[in-house]
Amino acid sequence: MSPIIVIIAIACYFAVLLSVSYFASRGSDNSTFFTGKRQAPWPVVAFAMLGAAISGVTFISVPGMVVGKGYAYLQMVLGFIVGYFAIAWVLIPMFYRRNLVSIYGYLEQRFGNSTYKSGAWFFFISKMLGASVRFFVVCAVLQILVFGPLHIPFEFNVIVTIALIWLYTVQGGVKSVIWTDVLKSFCLIMSVVLCIFFIAMNLGFSFGELTSAITSHETSRMFFFDNPKEGTYFWKQFIAGVFMAIAINGLDQDMMQRCLACRDSGSSSKNMIVSGVLQFFVVALFLLLGTLLVIYVERTPGLEIPEKTDELFGLVAAHPSMPVVVGVLFVIGLIAAAYSAAGSALTSLTTSFTVDILDGRKKYEDTRLTRVRKRVHVAMSVVMGFVIIAFYYISEEDAISAVYTLASYTYGPILGLFVFGMVGSKPVRDRLVPVVCIAAPVLSYGIQWTLKQLWGYETSFELLLINAAVTIAGLWFISLGHKRVF
Repeated sequence: MSPIIVIIAIACYFAVLLSVSYFASRGSDNSTFFTGKRQAPWPVVAFAMLGAAISGVTFISVPGMVVGKGYAYLQMVLGFIVGYFAIAWVLIPMFYRRNLVSIYGYLEQRFGNSTYKSGAWFFFISKMLGASVRFFVVCAVLQILVFGPLHIPFEFNVIVTIALIWLYTVQGGVKSVIWTDVLKSFCLIMSVVLCIFFIAMNLGFSFGELTSAITSHETSRMFFFDNPKEGTYFWKQFIAGVFMAIAINGLDQDMMQRCLACRDSGSSSKNMIVSGVLQFFVVALFLLLGTLLVIYVERTPGLEIPEKTDELFGLVAAHPSMPVVVGVLFVIGLIAAAYSAAGSALTSLTTSFTVDILDGRKKYEDTRLTRVRKRVHVAMSVVMGFVIIAFYYISEEDAISAVYTLASYTYGPILGLFVFGMVGSKPVRDRLVPVVCIAAPVLSYGIQWTLKQLWGYETSFELLLINAAVTIAGLWFISLGHKRVF
């Protein structure tokens, strides 16, 4: 596919994106940036969050996952739904009762300042790494389709795309993020549906033949109950999905910042449940597309399954045998996922760093806070750019696995802090909490290595639970004999 066509598609999408951002951000102030003034209608937020959960990693990596893992990912997504109900019934009402701008303010109220800072820093590391992995995938594809053929280095690719994201989020904050996520959700779903349609048409499939070909293909297996030692085992995936959803949605400032933009707790809870259920069907669409891509490769001379399965979708979409419209839809879907996900990550990182780490709302009056927030926004953009470039040179595994592996290590202490705080009332030695939070991922890695070496047990995303359990054990230990109440 011609790089010019890709550039035109990106320019058209970005023109629409900037227009939406402009109208959404008119009259914005710090309250709009951080919480959207809590005026967002919950159906709009639910549709926006559907797109927010589908990053460029999902768009690129999930279709390729079917090659080695079939539809095992849906086992985890079923667990996500249970996790979303827990968020809606437990976490959201608590955040609204406490009138929190940043959800990590709970940790300060419950334990103390050191615990609060620990939660904020772990979120910062988690979101920066996770968002960078997601956006790295998109930059890598753009390098292949656009910048590489034009002999432009990857570093320039990253600088341009990060600058564009900064441009549309700098003023409106979470309000702009919600409305641009609505655009993203629409573009993502339509691009996947239309890609399935055009690829099936190119294969000469009727609807019945398409259904039969997908359901009978070896990559369409969904449930794996046979080997508990494997990472695809159902109960490992399902249970990990429950807690992964709680950790990376309910305890993530990025996702909860949208929820806290709703008018009240009830509206926010409805948004969470509806978006969670819809996510299952959208992910299923991506997996169905993945099987169809494999079938296309198998039936097209000269095409082979790429060594990196993340490249499967782009390989087929840009192939000369495909109509140009498929390549354009691929680019639009990819860009929609990339810009929106990275934009919301920058907004939440800016919010958390300004509010939690710098104590900006406590230290500065409104005009000074605006200047500080904008400087932090630039700094977050620069750091994300450097991390993306680093991933470009060291990445090996499929991106979706990399994202959840990172989340297992970095969100584990956050999950442990919230669980310990909510299930009991024991105080802890606040100054020792950072030590526990740093030690937990290190010990969890040791446990993971030991299980693999001694018993051949392959630890999957349940590593998050191990990490959280180690954190809870450490918090219990430093609470022994401590009487101080915060």
